[in-house]
Amino acid sequence: MEGGFGSDFGSSGSGKLDPGLIMEQRMTDKCFRKCIGKPGGSLDNSEQKCIAMCMDRYMDAWNTVSRAYNSRLQRERANM
Repeated sequence: MEGGFGSDFGSSGSGKLDPGLIMEQRMTDKCFRKCIGKPGGSLDNSEQKCIAMCMDRYMDAWNTVSRAYNSRLQRERANM
């Protein structure tokens, strides 16, 4: 995981990583770096808007990729 809080984040103990937790951590890391210039006790309005827009874009991209991946899996299973 690039720049995350630990390589075992999201591990369920069975050696498998939870894709949802990994996605959430990456989104948090990327949006924090992009939107928060000077960490403090609270977020100003521009930081709040930036975080919200960044998270929305990340989730939209995640959903698009997930749909394409699932569609491809279904096509490949149908061809077996």
